[in-house]
Amino acid sequence: MIYKLLSAAEWVEAEARGRYDGSAVDHRDGFIHLSGRDQVIETAERHFTGQTGLVMLTVDPDRLGDDLRWEPSRRGALFPHVYGPLPAHAVVAVHALPDDLPVAEAVAAQLDR
Repeated sequence: MIYKLLSAAEWVEAEARGRYDGSAVDHRDGFIHLSGRDQVIETAERHFTGQTGLVMLTVDPDRLGDDLRWEPSRRGALFPHVYGPLPAHAVVAVHALPDDLPVAEAVAAQLDR
């Protein structure tokens, strides 16, 4: 599985449309950033510290077809990138992250379940 962090409000909107079109950063970079299991905690620390109202999507990479590419990013590690919208049918779980924990801890707790 691969993972996407975003605001709960963004996900509600995306779910209603049947797809997630990406954040401002995703639009800037030309693809939707996702993380592998071993990457998502660091992603949370680097990009989402201090934010609240977040969800973590669990995405089945087999449901993304040719739009998914694994490309070098931090320290040369391969990260999953989706070129095009992220279809809602590829999301197999949505985890609301509690606001009373640091986001990296909240993500780690979800991964341990």
